[in-house]
Amino acid sequence: VGYLVTYAGVRFPGLEDVPAGWAAWGALPSGVWIQMVATWATMEAANRVQEGQTSEFPGDFRNGFIDFGWDKQSDEWKASKRTIEIN
Repeated sequence: VGYLVTYAGVRFPGLEDVPAGWAAWGALPSGVWIQMVATWATMEAANRVQEGQTSEFPGDFRNGFIDFGWDKQSDEWKASKRTIEIN
């Protein structure tokens, strides 16, 4: 919907010169690119396995803060859910 609204000519004040669609990526200032890369790098670093944490499988980023009942499920159920997520 955002693409269609922007393509129709609706713009935020001050951003009237930003093109619609994929061309908007080229219009981003370098400071925005640096901020995006720094944010992505920080999120990746925060989700790495840290000292004292063990993962049950590759991609297991649980940190013990919120428990959705994963540990209570059977191994077959867990394998099924991981397979569904990958496929």
